[in-house]
Amino acid sequence: MRRLIVLLPLFLCIALGLFLWNGIGKDTQSIPSPLLDKPVPEFSLTSLYNEQRFLTQEDLKGRPALLNVWATWCPTCKQEHAQLNRIAQDEGVVIYGINYKDDRAKAKIWLEKYLDPYALNIFDPEGKLGLDLGVYGAPETYLLDAQGVIRYKHIGAVDERVWAQLKEKMQQLEVN
Repeated sequence: MRRLIVLLPLFLCIALGLFLWNGIGKDTQSIPSPLLDKPVPEFSLTSLYNEQRFLTQEDLKGRPALLNVWATWCPTCKQEHAQLNRIAQDEGVVIYGINYKDDRAKAKIWLEKYLDPYALNIFDPEGKLGLDLGVYGAPETYLLDAQGVIRYKHIGAVDERVWAQLKEKMQQLEVN
């Protein structure tokens, strides 16, 4: 019995080590979403710029696009913002924004300062749309097809490497 008590910490350490070892090298940027291949959830929220204009999931249809969840309080959102501007301006990609759990006035100032890559910007102050999308935190970017169906989800900043992957997936949508 005494030997078992002495060996118990050793077995626990080995079990913990195996558990942690199993997680090494796994991709933490592409957590599967239960919404893949499903339409953007129904919503009715105001435009960031116009409190009188309500936007819905119908506004996200028409052509393949990116749907980017962002906020002024998010340092990684600032980090990816120049890349989003480049994608929208230089490559003509439609990007819709969801201003997530933020202050409307701060968001408008932020976009004036850093430029606005978004064709539409949905104001989600309570995070209800974000919750329905399964947002873990900002930034997150979804690839939508022309019918507003979610085809891919990326967690984290969109940089050149991520954009190359998204662009390839977007081009496949345009061919189909």
